[in-house]
This record gives sequence, structure tokens and C-alpha cells, in this order.
Amino acid sequence: MYLLDLFVYRRYLAVMPTDTVPQPAVQDRRGAALATICLSIFVISVDGTIVNVALPTLARQLHASNSQLQWIADAYTLVFAGLLLAAGSLGDRYGRRGALALGLGAFAAASLFASQAGSAATLIGARAAMGIGAALIFPTTLALLTNMFPTGPERAKAIGIWAAMTGAGVATGPIVGGWLLEHFSWGSVFLVNVPVAAVAIVAGRLFVPTSKDPATPPVDVGGVVLSVAGITAVIYTIIEASGWGWSSTRTIAGFAFGALILAAFALWERRHTHPMLDLRVFNNRRFSGASLAVTASYFALFGFIFLITQYFQFVKAYSAFGTGVRLLPVAISIALASVTGPRIAARAGTTAVVAAGLGLFAVGVAWSSSVSAGTSYSEIAAQMVLIGAGMGFTTAPATESIMGSLSVDKAGVGSAVNDTTRELGATLGVAVVGSVFTSVYAYQLAQQSAVSRLPPAARATSARSLAAAYQVASQLGSQPAHQVIAAANHAFLDGLRAGSLVSAGVAAAAAVAVVALLPARATTDAPIARQCQPDAVEVASTQTPTAGASIAKATTD
Repeated sequence: MYLLDLFVYRRYLAVMPTDTVPQPAVQDRRGAALATICLSIFVISVDGTIVNVALPTLARQLHASNSQLQWIADAYTLVFAGLLLAAGSLGDRYGRRGALALGLGAFAAASLFASQAGSAATLIGARAAMGIGAALIFPTTLALLTNMFPTGPERAKAIGIWAAMTGAGVATGPIVGGWLLEHFSWGSVFLVNVPVAAVAIVAGRLFVPTSKDPATPPVDVGGVVLSVAGITAVIYTIIEASGWGWSSTRTIAGFAFGALILAAFALWERRHTHPMLDLRVFNNRRFSGASLAVTASYFALFGFIFLITQYFQFVKAYSAFGTGVRLLPVAISIALASVTGPRIAARAGTTAVVAAGLGLFAVGVAWSSSVSAGTSYSEIAAQMVLIGAGMGFTTAPATESIMGSLSVDKAGVGSAVNDTTRELGATLGVAVVGSVFTSVYAYQLAQQSAVSRLPPAARATSARSLAAAYQVASQLGSQPAHQVIAAANHAFLDGLRAGSLVSAGVAAAAAVAVVALLPARATTDAPIARQCQPDAVEVASTQTPTAGASIAKATTD
């Protein structure tokens, strides 16, 4: 039934001018609709990090190699990021509620398949399929929200709640995953998605009003193909660069190929009569400045989580669940700051709040570079509170700025651009911070006398990761094992320090750029907003501005 939604929504769509009050029935359901949207975004945000704590178990149960473990985590991100722009555009065209139901259904089916995977290769394929579902869900949720709350403080509040669920889901993933692994088999970290997605599908049908672009221009097939190819090439190269080497021929060629495809995409979109993404929107400093802030914040957050989860599990010897619970200060502070950030921005201006958020982020991550094996958890918790607050103050007002730059008709594409910057920042954070960390760790480990006395094969194995060094130590006598573990911990902390400073530098640089780029407020009225009513007849497209006109109005900011 939900598959048909993509083709029959024209009957149920209506477009209202901004001065028309939403129908009471639609307005009364907005709270339940917002809860449904938050549930949908939460489940895919959790899935981005829940698998991380399961990787050691998967290595044992599925006999997965290091390369396969990386792709179990990255296949989801690669497909998710690569399809976002195309999925947002198709949701705008065919109907966002149908796209949400289709995405949730695909995500649930792929999660069920993943939970029963009998090999690492099968699980990698299932994770890629989950990425397809997530790509349909993510931009659709924000587009629906923007249409339900077209203007004013209500939209800012709703986006704040949406951003809180997104950030909190990322930080909550390790908690949920750790608890499930302590009580159930590894398949539970994927199986848990199925009932949540099923509830969201039913609630979406009951409470979420549908919406789409009333202009219904022809599908930009060339734009869809080029955007998927270009973004996928860039993300794939970022993922593999740490193994290939950042200055290797393959890495340079991968980035060059991705850049070439994206340049072709830009040229195509500029010349196409009905572009999937009108690139003139990037002339709007509210859009481009806020996108930069979102990218930098996710870079810093994922780089920090990548390092701190290893620190907790290896240096502090916490369990998977214990590690997740100790990330709660990040999740809670993200949620609180995401809700309060837009309200403060309404008074103080977006520039001040977003720049301050990135500044808090930089201070918190820089502070985390000072941790040692003996650092108390209370000190680390204080660092995480700063980081989470910085994340909430950055992403919620920045997202509201991005969506306020566009007509609600193009909310799906706008949301997809916003979501792509998140995924790009997150992937870059893990790849770049991970590469810096690995390089420093391997170099510092090689300088330790306890490791230099090991056989060449054992030294090479120890240099791969802290976990590998612990495995080597377990095969030694008591005294040599203690020395190797101490040397590996010392090298790990040096790598953590370097990686944290890189994340802090990115956040600080972005704060400076935001001051220069991001306007405090819109300098013109927001683009014409339209409220969609599921039971009304669609207004003729001649009564609505074209996509180009909507974007042109937005770019006057």
C-alpha cells in the first residue's frame, strides 16, 4: 500500500499561501507527526554508531577481517551519503510521506536480513541496503517538518527538537548497542530497528500529512546519476584513503575523479531547465555558511567519538555497555542545547549562537587532548558536556538557517544538502582524525623499547591498532606483556592528543569562518511557505512560483 503513495499523492495535495491558517485537524496532529518524525530520525541516527561497539564481536562470530569490519561500518555511510540528494529530490516530486514509509520499510527489511547474516560479506551487503532506506528517510523527515511548521518560532523549535534527536541518536548508539550485546546475540543490534520502524510506518500513515513540490517538474535523470556518482566517489575515497595513504596515487585519483563528476553535475544543473538542485542557492550566505558549520561540527563530533570510545574500552577497560553509558553527557547536552539554541538565536542572532557553539566545541575537544590513563571520569564528563553543548548550539540554528533559505516546495533537496554535509563531515572526521591518530600511534609505538625488542611480525601487528597490540601482549609473559601494554597505551594517548587537536582546530577555524559568512538573520522575508492538507485538492501549478523563482528569492539574503 505504501509503495503506491509515491504515485497517488497528487489527489491529496493542496497548497496554501503563507497567510492561510492550517486546518485544525492538520494542526492538532502536528505534535504526533513531529513525534513520528523524531522516532524515524532517531532510529537511523542510532544505527550510524550502534554497530561500532559490535565490531569486536563480529570479528569473532563472523571471522571478519579488519577490512571487512571497516566496510561493515562504512557500507551504510557510503550508500546513505551517496543517495541523499537524489532521494530528497524524488521525495519532493512524488510525495514525502510515501518516501518516508518506503524508506522505513526498506530499512526494516534490510535490518532483519542483517540480523540473520551468516558471513561478513552478507552483512556488508545488508548494511548497504540499510543505507538506501536511511537515504529516503533522512531528508524526508526534515522536509515534512518544514512543511508542517512553515515559518516563525514554531519551526525553529521543531527543528531544534529534530536536531536534538539526530545528535542524541548518534551519541546513544553505543549505549543501546552495548546493552544489547550484554544481554542478546550480535544480531540484536540490527533486529531492534524492525519494531521501531514498524511503529513509525503506522504512525506516519495516521498522523503525518503528505506534501510535495506542486510544480512537479520532470525528473532530472542526469542530475540524479551525476550526484550519486560524484558523492559516492568522494566518500569512498575518504573511507579508503587511510589504507591507501593520503598522498597515494589511488587517493589523488579518487578525489580527482569525484571532483570531475561533481563539476559535471554542477555544469549540468546550471544548464538544465528543471535542475534537481539549483546551485544559485549556495550564493545565499545563510545556506552556505550554515552548511559549513554543520560539516565542521559533525567532523569534530565523529572524530571525538572515534577516539573516546577506544579510550574507554582499552585504556580504561570499560565494557561496551559501560562505554556507551559514559557517553550520556554528550547525548544529554546535545539534546538540551539543540532545543534552547534556536530560541537564543532568535534573540541574539544565528551568527553569535553558531560561532559560540563551534567555539565551545573547540574548547571541549582541545581539553580532551589532555586526558591520560589516570584522568577521572568527572573531568572527561565535563569535556563531553562542552562538546555536546557546542554541537547543539551549532547544528540546530544552522539547520533552521539552511531550511529557512529555501521555499518549502524544495525542502527535500534542501534537507538532502544539509544531510549530505553531515555525512561528509562525519566521514571526514573519522577518516582524517583516524589517519592522524594511526600515524602518530604507529610512530610513537615504534620508539618504545618494549616494542622494538619484539619480532618484526609482532611489531607490525602491534602497529595496526591498540587492540592488536593487546592481542600481541596476551601471547607474552607477564612482565613483557605489561611493558607492551604500557607502551601501546602511551602511543595511543599521543595519537588521541594529535587527533583531538585536529578536531579542535577544524571547529575553531569554522567558528571564525561563520563570523565572516553567516548573517545573523535573514535580510528578506522567508521564501513563500505552503501548508499541505492531505484531504484537499491540489491547486494548479500555475498558482505557484517555479523552482527557479523560489530559489532566486532565497538567494537575495
